[in-house]
Amino acid sequence: MKQKLFLLIVLTLSLSLTDSLYAQKFSDLDKSPMDVASFPTSYRESNKSIKIAYSRPQLKGRTVESLAQPGKVWRTGANEASELTLYTDMKLGDTTVPAGTYSFFTIPGEDEWTAIISSDVNVWGSYSYNEVNDVARITVPTQSARESLEAFSIAFSESDKGVDMHLGWGNTRVTFPFTK
Repeated sequence: MKQKLFLLIVLTLSLSLTDSLYAQKFSDLDKSPMDVASFPTSYRESNKSIKIAYSRPQLKGRTVESLAQPGKVWRTGANEASELTLYTDMKLGDTTVPAGTYSFFTIPGEDEWTAIISSDVNVWGSYSYNEVNDVARITVPTQSARESLEAFSIAFSESDKGVDMHLGWGNTRVTFPFTK
């Protein structure tokens, strides 16, 4: 009888331990998945000059203007503010930005967008944005494309003087030049 009771206790304990091991709660997939764009774009190239980590919101029947409001500082994506890493000193406009990691914000507009590199890092959204921490700014004209992009997207391409960062969402296209 004692052996059966001991076996029952051991079996109960092992089942409860097994249940607790598998009881981890994993969150669902993010509705705005994280992505990374870098230059050079080849994943095999380890000598990068620039990289941005951002979340990719989707329009889902909404307009770009309703999600990235004109005239207001935007986190340039969803969730956390986009995180820009420069592996070499680069210029945005007339300002030299030292190699390092920064937050990347934008101010959308109908005809132009402003890019902002901020020394604030590890921030969620743009709620705590503080202009005092701006490292560099540039304003460029927008372009309109025939093809509509459902998910907000960032890509890089080589330019004559450095690297161009391309933002696209809906029919809106914006290019910010980073020069060396």
